[in-house]
Amino acid sequence: MDPEIIETVGDNVEIFMSYSLEQLIHIGICLGLSLLTVVIVKIIIKLIGKALTKATRIKNARLTPLMSGFILKVVKVIFWIFAILIVLQIWGINLTPVIAGLGVTGVVLGFALQESISNIFSGLLLALNNPFGLGDYVLIGSIEGTVTGMDAICVTLLSGDNKKITISNKIVLAGAIVNYSSSDIRRVDMAVSVAYGSDLEKAKDVITKLLMSYPEVIADKPVIVEVGSLSASSIDFIIRPWSKNADYWTVKWRFQKDICPALKAAGIEVPYNKLDVNILTQN
Repeated sequence: MDPEIIETVGDNVEIFMSYSLEQLIHIGICLGLSLLTVVIVKIIIKLIGKALTKATRIKNARLTPLMSGFILKVVKVIFWIFAILIVLQIWGINLTPVIAGLGVTGVVLGFALQESISNIFSGLLLALNNPFGLGDYVLIGSIEGTVTGMDAICVTLLSGDNKKITISNKIVLAGAIVNYSSSDIRRVDMAVSVAYGSDLEKAKDVITKLLMSYPEVIADKPVIVEVGSLSASSIDFIIRPWSKNADYWTVKWRFQKDICPALKAAGIEVPYNKLDVNILTQN
């Protein structure tokens, strides 16, 4: 074989190997920097998560676990977007056309995702106002349940019959929110009707003594037993004792079971709808 051909081939192989080696080194550096970026972002997110968790454990802290979880989810999205942009820059991808394209695409996406964007900002306002926390029993509009989670888009409730309910943040913020767990104690609102002609003071005394016999009723709080209205066929008492949140249904259900026998034993009639039928006969 011609020595010149061999020399030319050798030079080309050497150039190719040199070029491949440089490329391999460049790829290795890019991979290393990309992995380093991912690791740094993970560490930062983990540190922020620990700081938020620690902040929620401070006594009388305004930052709740629900708010902390929401902030952490938003922080994760922001940091991972930055991480992707940095990795693209490391690999030499020109982001100028992408950013320019995002200007036009952003307008289109803004209209398409306006509901999602609205939910994100509504979630931020909910997190800042803190109307409820994890584990609170709430009424949102006509839906009630225990708060089990909240993210950038929706609030999750668990109903009394163990059904998962998801409500968008926008709807939650727009409606009335009733938080039954905001205080340690709660007033039990009830009503009892007695017949006209009944001894009202005696009926009031029977109802009050029955309520005060319950250990769940808070004795330090006033128990209201007063005539609330005069109906067509009954006199209606409003009854308002206080109990701990956990004892609310215990007091209500026990009273509903005990009140009729107690009034009957005292000779007080509990009215109910009656239908009198008169039959006329013609001789």
